Amino acid sequence: MIHRLTVVGLGLLGGSVAKGVRREGLAREIVAVGRRYESLEPALADGTVDRITTDIADGVAGADLCVLATPVATLTALMPAVWRAAADDAVITDVGSTKAGIVGTAEALGRDRPLAFVGSHPMAGSERAGYGVARVDLFRGATVVMTPTDRTPAAAVKRVSQLWEALGGRVTMLDPASHDRAVAAISHLPHLVADALVDAVVRLDPGFLELAARGFKDTTRIAASDARMWREIFQENRPALGEAIAAFRQALDHLDRLVTEGDGPRVEAELNRIRLIREKLA
Repeated sequence: MIHRLTVVGLGLLGGSVAKGVRREGLAREIVAVGRRYESLEPALADGTVDRITTDIADGVAGADLCVLATPVATLTALMPAVWRAAADDAVITDVGSTKAGIVGTAEALGRDRPLAFVGSHPMAGSERAGYGVARVDLFRGATVVMTPTDRTPAAAVKRVSQLWEALGGRVTMLDPASHDRAVAAISHLPHLVADALVDAVVRLDPGFLELAARGFKDTTRIAASDARMWREIFQENRPALGEAIAAFRQALDHLDRLVTEGDGPRVEAELNRIRLIREKLA
């Protein structure tokens, strides 16, 4: 049982954490921290949280578990204030989609004041943002990547794992750098490619979009995501995203060459090879 859970940032992910914890009865008290009272009041009104505040020190004080759920660039900037306010026995985690910078900031802060921090990244989300689209079951069946280091207390890893598992997540462990390379390939690159696909059609002829059917709309759905959030993610994960973009260019150039050469059997064989790999994801 969590005595007091503090969620800093009550958007889709933070709001879903609070809703899930409330439904499962995992915390005696839930406190939400945000920049504006207006964005926090719906969670207070619907009973998801017990208290709201715009003061980080006030919200974090006395919490035994704190979940940082702001955008990644904001998150690292807020961590010193969270560190100063947190109780000595508090466990801190986050939901950021990049990990090396966040974990590095936590470990730098930990050299002056040791606190238990465990990096987390629930692989769940939507192209929509805000508390209004938060879901009580968002993490059910989702993979949650945790990124402990050799400095992370085992008890903190266990406690954060138990939180995600209680919310329905499937926990796996990676080091921060490996996490960032993996999500650059399977999350950040697809967002960038979806953006590029929409822009490519516009460059050819904007009128073509009037013919767009389910295939194009499904493929580019994530291009409707919050631009500021994804700009921050791309910037935070620049090295790993650059590596993923280079691999994508190689794959695209390879298929382009096969199509240009007009060798139908080779094109079909390559598409079939890729199809078999994709089918295994199901």
